[in-house]
Amino acid sequence: MKINILIFAALLLSFTAMAQNKTYNIKNYGAVGDGKTNDAAAIQKAIDACTAAGGGQVIVPAGHVFLTGPFNLKSFIDLRVEGGAKLLASPDEKIYTKSAFKENKGEGTIWIGGEKLEQVSISGTGIIDGNGISFMGEELSDSYVLKPFNVVDPRPHLLTLIGCNKLNIDGVTFQNSAYWTVHLVGCNDVSISNITLLNSIKIRNSDGIDLDHSKNVRINNCYIESGDDCICLKNRREYEEYGACENIVISNCTMTSSSCAIKIGSENMDRISNVLINNCNIKKSNRGIGIQNRDEGTVSNVVFSNLLIESKLFSDVWWGKAEPIYITAYPRATSNNKDAGWRLPKGQIQGKVGAVKNIYFSNIRCTGESGVYISGESKDKIAEIYFDQVSVHLDKTTNEAGGIYDRRPSNVEGLVKSAIAGFYFENTGYISVLNSNVAWGTNKPDYAGKALEQKNVSKIRIVNFNESTVEK
Repeated sequence: MKINILIFAALLLSFTAMAQNKTYNIKNYGAVGDGKTNDAAAIQKAIDACTAAGGGQVIVPAGHVFLTGPFNLKSFIDLRVEGGAKLLASPDEKIYTKSAFKENKGEGTIWIGGEKLEQVSISGTGIIDGNGISFMGEELSDSYVLKPFNVVDPRPHLLTLIGCNKLNIDGVTFQNSAYWTVHLVGCNDVSISNITLLNSIKIRNSDGIDLDHSKNVRINNCYIESGDDCICLKNRREYEEYGACENIVISNCTMTSSSCAIKIGSENMDRISNVLINNCNIKKSNRGIGIQNRDEGTVSNVVFSNLLIESKLFSDVWWGKAEPIYITAYPRATSNNKDAGWRLPKGQIQGKVGAVKNIYFSNIRCTGESGVYISGESKDKIAEIYFDQVSVHLDKTTNEAGGIYDRRPSNVEGLVKSAIAGFYFENTGYISVLNSNVAWGTNKPDYAGKALEQKNVSKIRIVNFNESTVEK
């Protein structure tokens, strides 16, 4: 009897362990993995079986390329993409039909999706590939032509998760997205760590990570190359029911962008607040860090610290003119239908811009072809901006024309010809500049202006500010 009890106990423990470690290999549900067959149905079967059983791990096994159309994640699963495995988006534009922005069908579709999920994870060291070049038109020198479309822009966003709680994304490589890569809408309690994100720097709209109305998010130890913004915080109007974007921490990341490495805005119809960005390295980007407010939402309590920023000029296709640090607050342009149509409040033809306040920059070294640029519609729109130990080394490194400040998309002149200052402040409230400096490089550009220029600033405090020229 004692032996039978021991055997029964051992079997019970074994079954308990199996229940706690349930795995669902997509090959067992019909996935072929030959890089040609659309395995979406098989992948969805494995996910559905996993969540129906109470959760577990869906395995994308090594040694295969799984071509797939759209599929949806479910609650309580870990989608594990093993090293040597690849999920590849099908290039068939006709199968992408679900809009990434509800009734607004002109800004991409959803490839990998999920809505109102609990406890979802994407892990492993494999690759999730958006096959982005397949959706592009002609290749130009620094971009691709965007194909024309009628109503639905078929370019798929790689991952779109909406209204989800407790997400974990770790270790995987996301690459070649045709539109935004990781788009989290109204999500709460999110960890994104140790990922590699490699988009073509020629693909417009290929954002890296977009936090849209999301809260309590940690992004750390990531490497991101992206044609558009690497990391962007925003509040899109299509998802206004999810409220503010707040409590965000970004740390220990390396980024390169043809647009802006870390951007707050430009779509912001609510509040973005309580953001910490620390220990990041920005290389060869058009714009380093930017707050670009264009809607009625506000931005407040943001701290940037311990950053290296290297910026350079790109063509006018890309927003930005090599500004390492950038803050602007202007109402949205209304002449461009894409910006006006879905961006403005319903029934309105002109928008308003909210305030940007309590922004801190500490221990930041900037090198590149332009300087710090801060400009607002009026003094009450930008205020309480603090610089401490911020250095700007301004040097010419490309053949692109400089001497331009970029205020796109706004209701004022977008590209403004100007001498470029190390620090430029225009139409602002209180600004503090402590222990900071401007150094002109050995290839000082002919468009170089003053070390610090201010126009219509209500109050400014400058302590221990220096200007120098680097000797040849």
